[in-house]
Amino acid sequence: MIPVLIWWCSTRLYRMGLKPLAWALKGLNFTLFHTVLPFQCEIQRDIELMHQGLGIVVHPNVTIGHRVRIYNHVTIGSDACIGSPYRITIEDGVMIGTGAKIIAKREQSIRIGAGAKIGANAVVLGDVPAGATAVGVPARCIPPRERHEN
Repeated sequence: MIPVLIWWCSTRLYRMGLKPLAWALKGLNFTLFHTVLPFQCEIQRDIELMHQGLGIVVHPNVTIGHRVRIYNHVTIGSDACIGSPYRITIEDGVMIGTGAKIIAKREQSIRIGAGAKIGANAVVLGDVPAGATAVGVPARCIPPRERHEN
């Protein structure tokens, strides 16, 4: 909860033009929680960084929707220049497992659809459809399990 609140406040300060304060909060998050959470991101206040966000690294060109849960040691990265039109967009209700990587090339955008799940240690190199589960290296979407009624 605390690293998310610090991150959210830093994004708001940045948009208000108070960049030195935004930098200070980014540094505080790094010092206390070993996270790299840039103030240039577009995030919602109700995301969850599990285990106090330990080891989470996020590129500035990232948009994160509502009720997204990110576990420890996740990297959401891109080779794109900060401020370029190429973004990684994580839609509402996504779960990203421990150690997962979402990596975009320089001129590539990636969209993780609403309600998608990214498995632990998966390496995502492209879009994941809404409601899908992506696992493996490189990640691939697996079909949902069928429910058997007793």
